[in-house]
Order: sequence, then structure tokens, then C-alpha cells
Amino acid sequence: MDQSPVHDISEAECRKLLAAFEFGRIAFRAGDVLEVFPVNYHADGAAITFRTAPGTKLAGVLLADDVVFEIDHIGVREAWSVIGHGRARHLETSDEIEAAERLPIHPLVPTSSREYVRIDLTRLSGRRFHRHAAPARESELAADTSD
Repeated sequence: MDQSPVHDISEAECRKLLAAFEFGRIAFRAGDVLEVFPVNYHADGAAITFRTAPGTKLAGVLLADDVVFEIDHIGVREAWSVIGHGRARHLETSDEIEAAERLPIHPLVPTSSREYVRIDLTRLSGRRFHRHAAPARESELAADTSD
């Protein structure tokens, strides 16, 4: 039996986790600067859709060659992280925008942002971490037995 505290998450489970949550982070390189932004999103299995307002996030994510999207969870007994890579594109046609407006994307604060971005995922991976006490170091064991 594998006692390793770290396990890979299958791509199918990564997709299920993405679909089950609605808050994550996007990261991309804008020139020489790495940017990370929180976003509310909707996942449909092959893509992540989020809405934003014009500005640094929108411009940067559209200019980046590769966008990274990440969600995670830390619980008492385990933690996990799912990371997707892909290319972002601005939704521009009326059909795309109307479809995006029907998605259950719930911003944390009321906003009038109506620019929609879709990240078409090209790579998806995840890891699960089983949390338990760290093994004692040899020096700690020696101190405990010297009493």
C-alpha cells in the first residue's frame, strides 16, 4: 500500500473539482512581470470562463502566450490543488456573450464588468496531499529517549 502523503489527481477528477467550485486564480506573464488575479469562474470541462472589466487583467491575460488557472482546498485531513494551462480569448460574438451571460458566474461584489474571457485548457493536473503529523527527526527521537 502506498504510504506517500502526495498523490496525483486524475484528469477526470480535476475536471470534476473545477466544476464543483467557483473561485480560483489566474496567472500569466505580462512582459517581465508575473501577475496573479482572483476570479469567479465557470468550468465546463474543457474551458474556464470568467468575466472582468477592461484593465490590466483583461489586457494581460489576452496577450499572454500561456495562462495558468489554479484552485485549491485545505482541509483538516487533506489538501489538494488543481492547475490548468491554456490560452485565453476574449468572447466577442453576440452568441458567445449571450451564452456566457447565462453561466452561473457569481462575483464576490456587485460589478458591472461584462467582458468575458474563456481559457481553453490544453493541460490539466492536480495533486492531493494527505495531512498528518510530520515524522520525528532523529535528533528529536534521541532527545526523547535520553530521559
